[in-house]
Amino acid sequence: MYRFAPSPTGDMHIGNLRAAIFNYICSLQDKSGFILRIEDTDKERNIEGKDAEILEILTKFGIKWDTLYYQSKNLKFHRELAAKLLMDKKAFLCFCSDEDIAKKKELAKEKNIAYRYDGTCEKLSDEEVLNCEKPSVIRMKKPNKTMSFIDEIKGEISFEPENIDSFVIMRTDKTPTYNFACAVDDMLEGVDFVIRGEDHISNTPKQDLIREYLGYTGKFRYAHLPIILNEHGTKMSKRENSSSVKWLLETGYMPEAIANYLIMLGNKTPYEIFSMNEAVEWFDIKKVSKSPAKFDIDKLSQINREHIKRASDERLAQLFEMPIKFASLIRFYTQESSLIGEIKDKISHIYSPKHIQGEYENEMKILKEAILKLDYKDSFDEFKKALMSETSLKGKKFFMPLRLLITGKEHGPELSELYDFIKNDIKEII
Repeated sequence: MYRFAPSPTGDMHIGNLRAAIFNYICSLQDKSGFILRIEDTDKERNIEGKDAEILEILTKFGIKWDTLYYQSKNLKFHRELAAKLLMDKKAFLCFCSDEDIAKKKELAKEKNIAYRYDGTCEKLSDEEVLNCEKPSVIRMKKPNKTMSFIDEIKGEISFEPENIDSFVIMRTDKTPTYNFACAVDDMLEGVDFVIRGEDHISNTPKQDLIREYLGYTGKFRYAHLPIILNEHGTKMSKRENSSSVKWLLETGYMPEAIANYLIMLGNKTPYEIFSMNEAVEWFDIKKVSKSPAKFDIDKLSQINREHIKRASDERLAQLFEMPIKFASLIRFYTQESSLIGEIKDKISHIYSPKHIQGEYENEMKILKEAILKLDYKDSFDEFKKALMSETSLKGKKFFMPLRLLITGKEHGPELSELYDFIKNDIKEII
């Protein structure tokens, strides 16, 4: 069983989407099932409406889930299992204040050592705990052995006990921390393969420890995806436009192209242009590179152009919000642009009223009158000859005003090539 577990705290990052796509593909390959879990327990950071936005984006990419969970609905289980860990002496109440912890962290920083909780409250007697009236959190007891797991991409990864802190699992307000809620939910929901970003590697031994202390014996497989770098070779920030899936979609990239590119990123694929369904036939999570991959917006644009070309007429009509008759013209304009908005703008200029003014104002009026008189001409050569004969215009005085009259732009594709796509509408266009 696979899962994708986003938080509704901001725009979906391309790294999140890549994890969602890889989990979904793997679930289709072994038919084990795919869970979507909205991790909404951090109420202070949750943004209203972001959960619906996540569902909408995944739907646009053709990702379908078998089950949808909101993590906050599992709160009673989180509390019950945290209480069990306390009773089993696998966890303990900690009364240290935020100020005390902050001071100890600052002291560790001054000594240039990693901060680790010093076990102050773990040493308290049962009587001291019962008599203490300070607010408390619940902390896990550190493991007494090396925590190891096999990563399908990176190989075996181990953490020594001293590198795993007595971490907090329940806050003072009785809500679970990320690691505890995640570990419990994966256990309760039957997840057994977790594919996520490599920034979660240090969380993995903590989550394994939680389940082990709860007596869970199910085996987990992991694959931690390398980070995505920006064009400068540094970690892509959430503040960069191109890191936002929402921005990419609004800019004019097709979901099919974005998915294609993210599957290719840091991966060897049998061919360059493919659909997600096609990738199901050959994708292998073990073959994803261990090294970070650099995001190249120009490469994505090239892939987007190819997906516009290969899309069905119905799909283009849907994406461009245009009548299906424009599908061929949309594909034609991929020679000019790779983005939905740019191509749509060029076609809209053709079918919008033209402002006959400026340097070629007189010639445009003459050409318009002549075109309205002409019978339909099948080829551009016939059209051009008839028009030149009717107007006596030639050279730049003919072609530039004709281009402006047809496209509304001074530059663009060859009129002889464009004509075949618009000839039936020529009188409407001018």
